[in-house]
Amino acid sequence: MAIERIQPVTHAPGMNAVFIVLGIQDNKDALQAVTDFAAGFSALVRSLSKRFPDCHFNAALGFGSQAWDRLFPQQSKPKELVPFQAIKGPKYTAVSTPGDLFFHIRADKQDICYELSSLIDQELHDATFPIDEVHGFRYLDGRAIIGFVDGTENPEEVEAAEYAVVGDEDPAFKGGSYAFIQKYVHDMDQWRALSTEEQEKVIGRRKYDDVELSDEVKPKTAHNNVSKAHDAQGNELKIVRANVAFAQPSKNEYGTFFIGYARHFSVTRQMLLHMFKGNEEGFTDRLLDFSTATTGCLFYVPTYDFLDGLGDDE
Repeated sequence: MAIERIQPVTHAPGMNAVFIVLGIQDNKDALQAVTDFAAGFSALVRSLSKRFPDCHFNAALGFGSQAWDRLFPQQSKPKELVPFQAIKGPKYTAVSTPGDLFFHIRADKQDICYELSSLIDQELHDATFPIDEVHGFRYLDGRAIIGFVDGTENPEEVEAAEYAVVGDEDPAFKGGSYAFIQKYVHDMDQWRALSTEEQEKVIGRRKYDDVELSDEVKPKTAHNNVSKAHDAQGNELKIVRANVAFAQPSKNEYGTFFIGYARHFSVTRQMLLHMFKGNEEGFTDRLLDFSTATTGCLFYVPTYDFLDGLGDDE
């Protein structure tokens, strides 16, 4: 079978983004309403894309493990779709939080993100309940709110699908992707108290020009040292990140919404294990001294064709 129409899991983070996590109400009508909405989701995205062709609008829909079991009890399940298990390290924890449905909406204009968000609420208001919603934005030249360029470690566009899209290893779900999300809140008072040189050693790159620090200068605890994954032969494995900044300065809230799309969630989990528990040398991520993960949830993002096919089950 040819690869089907994949959802936008390899696209750039965008100028604006909205992330919505919903729970599904515990009744049969709610399950049917969600299934019906999912069946028409690609048509909805296509309609908005045609209405606003120059705004780089796109959107993806994913399902949590428990939601998959409830919505599709007669179907098989993606191999790595399981509830995310919290990772407790010596100092910090990658928490696990609930989520049945996940929407990732991107556009150059915030009002177009709102348009789809509003339609989702209108259609699913009675069938779901809110868990989390984050409105993110591109900060300057693609920097995290802490001032460093984000996403530098992403694979090149030509090879992004190799790392983000499920292949022949799970043929029934070829073309899908595992989306893992975390909302990080930064202690900006502590972060700003560091000198630029100290901040650079936390991240492992220069702040101004994004050049990687030399091995002689970069500490073993640097974020770009610890947050890497490798296969059994030592080759580096990658995921596709679409992180954005979010903030409410009047509330002293500054954060990064991390989202990683992966062909194998085990790769993302290995990165998290290294960050929170320690890598092969026992070093954890120094950035966690300034950044707290307040959410953590795994979703499977199927192809648009899978979603369209849900309408055939009537």
